[in-house]
Amino acid sequence: MPRAGSNVSLAERAYRIRRHAVRMGEVQGQGYVGQALGVADVLAVAYFHALRYRPDDTQWEGRDRFLLSIGHYAIALYAALIEAGVLPEEELETYGTDDSRMPMSGMAAYTPGMEITGGSLGHGLGIAVGMCLGLKRKQSDSFVYNLLSDGELGEGSTWEAAMSAAHHKLDNLIAIVDFNNQQADGQSTATLSSEPVTDKFEAFGWHAQRVDGNDIEAVRAAFDIAKALKEPRPRVIVCDTLMAKGVPFLEARDITHFIRVEPHEWALALEALEKGRPQ
Repeated sequence: MPRAGSNVSLAERAYRIRRHAVRMGEVQGQGYVGQALGVADVLAVAYFHALRYRPDDTQWEGRDRFLLSIGHYAIALYAALIEAGVLPEEELETYGTDDSRMPMSGMAAYTPGMEITGGSLGHGLGIAVGMCLGLKRKQSDSFVYNLLSDGELGEGSTWEAAMSAAHHKLDNLIAIVDFNNQQADGQSTATLSSEPVTDKFEAFGWHAQRVDGNDIEAVRAAFDIAKALKEPRPRVIVCDTLMAKGVPFLEARDITHFIRVEPHEWALALEALEKGRPQ
């Protein structure tokens, strides 16, 4: 089950996840911090409300699987795993360094709690389909959660997997799309638009919801609906998020896909997060 301390609010968990991510970014002086800040609320709900897992036994057979399809979001998942007690907080100082268990792109062989190796986009949902089929054959009641990005919806393999998931009636699959409208080449909607996203998933046979991904209560309600749904089909939650959420001077940047800041600005980012910390 999730880490002890269930009296800690989800908003506080999200704040801590953001703080962990900024501290890791400071180690390298750069990174995919904008994504981590944006998706922190979703990860807080996932790890401290929805997922079933054991922090001290990441290979527990009864766990829910959380797949990070977007490998460059690893800094975000590390921050959540630190907060969940899977990784020690002091280890964040090794982020992206030689022999670290926290490389800049997620690799399952390195990091406890990292279910798959990400990187090239478009693979995660297909792997999730295979895992779901395997769990069904084992008669397991575990869920597979797959976090993917709006930019990743431009990959044809994602839609092949979506079609396959519906064909096999994978009601143990919950996909989460972080829709921040940013990718390496600019806005995802301008590069290769996937809109209308929910209509597309529904046309493929999925149950689809779309919420403000920075509204914790809305995200929690969406997770609850997805888990409780009795229809034999996969589910997707599209989460509209703001890149660099919680740090106004980073939110205001036109390009936040890969963030570089001046050395003194990391302290300013932490101060901004502290100002917005839930009371």
